[in-house]
Amino acid sequence: MELPFAESFRIKMVEEIYQSTKEEREKWIEEKDYNLFNLESEKVFIDLLTDSGTGAMSDKQWAEIMTGDESYAGSRSFHQLKNTVNKITGFDYLLPTHQGRAAENVLFSALVKEGDVVPGNSHFDTTKGHIEFRKAHAIDCTIDEAFDSEIIHPFKGNIDLNKLEKVYKEYGKEKIPFTLITITCNSSGGQPVSIENIRNVRELSNQYQIPVFFDGARFAENAYFIKEREEEFKNDTIKEIVLEMFSNGDGMTMSSKKDGLVNIGGFIALNDKELYQKCGNFGIIYEGFLSYGGLAGRDLAALSQGLDEATEYSYLKSRISQVEYLGNKLIEYGIPIQQPIGGHAIFIDAVKFLPNISREEFPAQTLGIELYKEGGIRGVEIGTILADRDPETRENRYPKLELLRLAIPRRTYLQSHMDYIAACLKNLFDRRHEISSGYEITWEADILRHFTVKLKKK
Repeated sequence: MELPFAESFRIKMVEEIYQSTKEEREKWIEEKDYNLFNLESEKVFIDLLTDSGTGAMSDKQWAEIMTGDESYAGSRSFHQLKNTVNKITGFDYLLPTHQGRAAENVLFSALVKEGDVVPGNSHFDTTKGHIEFRKAHAIDCTIDEAFDSEIIHPFKGNIDLNKLEKVYKEYGKEKIPFTLITITCNSSGGQPVSIENIRNVRELSNQYQIPVFFDGARFAENAYFIKEREEEFKNDTIKEIVLEMFSNGDGMTMSSKKDGLVNIGGFIALNDKELYQKCGNFGIIYEGFLSYGGLAGRDLAALSQGLDEATEYSYLKSRISQVEYLGNKLIEYGIPIQQPIGGHAIFIDAVKFLPNISREEFPAQTLGIELYKEGGIRGVEIGTILADRDPETRENRYPKLELLRLAIPRRTYLQSHMDYIAACLKNLFDRRHEISSGYEITWEADILRHFTVKLKKK
């Protein structure tokens, strides 16, 4: 018989978590203006708000923590990381930053100016925020299949080449500093991008003399799907696939808190020395000296080890199988999710889950609040609140998909936790028609409002 899924690690340390009552949770979320970000972590039983920096490090990473070199300049740990990044990605120049959005801030400070456009595949919130903060525009060129949660397509993160070329023809290289490929594509449901598509984007971009950059936060998970779904690479190692992916780009940003398997950190990796020097100036201003970029030496060392572990097939198989296990449970219960199941999270189609809640009343946020009240599980809305307002009209933007994301931290929860999450969602789904009203905003920030928004019941 076929052997069942089993984690490729064993547990050495545990952390106690408090299981609250429904009455407590109803009180707590109301006190926090129905914003799940505002909840204290001890009031959350299973925390699926993000997979960013929330995973467990390995014994080897903790060993690196103890031997990190804390020198301000020229740290041994920096050179260790630089060599690892070069070996895994092929990029020659490295700028550490304290996290992914800091890497975006530094790179975009060097490349993006007012009036520019940045095409790509469903830019994530901080990416779009950094672009729009500079009075530029992000243009989504994702394939149409990504926006129908029921369509099965192996690479829903792919860029539509016709959409991309239309942007190139309309704006030209003077207005397009680069095209950004996010791997995997978070906003479309943790969906991968094929190497075939990456190569085609690169070829088209070369014709128009437009650079290609990657948001590589979940690059290893993307490589896993390529190995599983793209025939050309079925016999390649993850590390070989990663090198091929990045060989088609001019550089990358990364939140190391995802596929770097660490709790803090990010970086920019480049091949162009002149751009590296330009970014380095902004890096010194915003982050710190070139060889630490807002991180301790111990962080750099742990990241170097984490990148090596994250690009091993056995780790990725166990990580993605856990996400798949939860997704298949929800499909079995008839719960509408983005399919095929993504790499780091389950994305629930909130419009189909809560048919009685209008888009104006934020169905994904409503579902997230109900799930917290039901079982102490914290997810995050990837929908209208996150999509923010149009910077010019100030009207709400309604994305094609209204999703509740349940991001699974790496090497953190057990299969029994996945069963608990599925049972809570089934309970909600069975009484979904009883949920008849959503929420309205009472206060919001001018940009990236979802982090601090205040809501009240309709």
